[in-house]
Amino acid sequence: MTRWFEFLRWAMLTAVMAWTASGVAQDAQNREEPPSSGSLSASSSDSVRELREQVRELQTAVAGMRSDWQRARAETEELRRELDEVRAGTGLRNAVVTDAVVKSEGTSAEAAVGSSQDSSQNLLQNTAQEDQEHDQKRGEHAASLEEEYQLLSGKVDDQYQTKVESASKYRLRLSGIVLMNLVSNRGWVDNIDIPTLAGAKPPGDSGGSFGATLRQSEIGFEAFGPSVAGAKTRADLQLDLAGGFPSVPNGINSGLLRLRTGTMRMDWTNTSVVVGQDGIFFSPNSPTSFASLAVPALSYAGNLWSWVPQIRVEHRVVLGEESSLMFQGGILDPISGEAPLFGYYRQAGPGELSRQPAYAARIAWTHDVFGQPLRVGVGGFYSRQDYGFSRTVDGWAGMTDIELPLSHQFSLSGKLYRGKGLGGLGGGIGRSALFSGDPRLASTQVQGLNSVGGWAQLKYRPSNKLEFNAAFGMDNPYASDLKYFTYAQAYGDPTLARNQGSFVNMIYRPRSDLLFSAEYRHLTTYTITEGGNSAGHLNLMMGVLF
Repeated sequence: MTRWFEFLRWAMLTAVMAWTASGVAQDAQNREEPPSSGSLSASSSDSVRELREQVRELQTAVAGMRSDWQRARAETEELRRELDEVRAGTGLRNAVVTDAVVKSEGTSAEAAVGSSQDSSQNLLQNTAQEDQEHDQKRGEHAASLEEEYQLLSGKVDDQYQTKVESASKYRLRLSGIVLMNLVSNRGWVDNIDIPTLAGAKPPGDSGGSFGATLRQSEIGFEAFGPSVAGAKTRADLQLDLAGGFPSVPNGINSGLLRLRTGTMRMDWTNTSVVVGQDGIFFSPNSPTSFASLAVPALSYAGNLWSWVPQIRVEHRVVLGEESSLMFQGGILDPISGEAPLFGYYRQAGPGELSRQPAYAARIAWTHDVFGQPLRVGVGGFYSRQDYGFSRTVDGWAGMTDIELPLSHQFSLSGKLYRGKGLGGLGGGIGRSALFSGDPRLASTQVQGLNSVGGWAQLKYRPSNKLEFNAAFGMDNPYASDLKYFTYAQAYGDPTLARNQGSFVNMIYRPRSDLLFSAEYRHLTTYTITEGGNSAGHLNLMMGVLF
């Protein structure tokens, strides 16, 4: 019996050692084939192709290791079952032998049986321990392969995303969003997919509308240039398809390409110089909405904004680990809000006829609260407008903006302004001045339009993937200015007295590159002749970011 156990033990140990050696050899072979960085060529397509081949090889290796691991566990269970059967048979034989030997020889047989049982127990314990160690090693190796696979997958993604070919040797990054908007309106609005004003229902109108559009989709290019005088240089260009419609059948579904912003920057450690067309830096924030990308949400309802050619300087002062100050100042193209006279030739507007740029400045304080920036900014703006025959209007504005975290999930943001002649920035419901008659006549009087307005938004973000927003805004031109002329004229509706808008929306991002959103917006526009007109707007969105 002792020889049987010795033979069985050595056979099992030999099998386990051979099995372990084969696994170790396979592991060593897998580990001797890491991706070679020296094999990466100058061609980005070759790099991506080679990395993808390495990823496929790692996937095959991981699948093989998992299969071997499962087969080894099955073989271990079978071996344990056979050992249990041998142990049961050995126990029965030991009992018979013990009874016989006790009758004949006494205690000597008991010692032999005890030795046999101890040998069987030690064999089982050693085998179980070796199985456990082997399983642990295979598990660790499989985890290592998984980690290496994830690393190579990330490298493939990086190569695929950043290797955009350009004419220069500097890196170029492509980004944007493909956005689908389904819209439904109740009442009359000035623009069925991006409404800003509500009006009276025309005779015979159905009282509503439905439509779909992709013209709010965007595309952007960001170029990273060389370091100059210690500053990092880069440029950014943003375009969309909201530049109007071609005069062709179904042209509403063929939005024209439009320039949004295009900037060039030089960034030092604490100072930046920005040149190009950008948002107005002295009124930076806007409500959160994917229903209004072509124009920011609550435009002409208290949200001053515009994309204006400008040159500005920014300087940051660190006050502590969590606080800083930002000083901004610059000059801008003196726009005043009127539409171009021609589709190709550019003629000077009232701001440009003043022969001087617009000026603006802003100071902002930032402090970290609840892991988010608490920011308070104060800005000022000035622009002179010349309407000919020595008729000038001094456009100006004072404004403040705030971003206030209330907790880790809630935050409040908003903006207030007071100014005059701000039609180019959306103030005064898009009007800078009112006229007593034809502006081209020297006898026509000009009155700069004063206005006040602002907006506020409450954001609730229960998770990184989901957020809810509720906002309200209002633009209120001064009634005294509107009544200054009995029959006023303007490059817009001169009878508009107040415009207010509100919305609630939900934005869900299951992935960083995918979003779904739903928004309901309510608009109320008052006139000095008809009172208030209301409209409702429902917008359902799906977007893919790249």
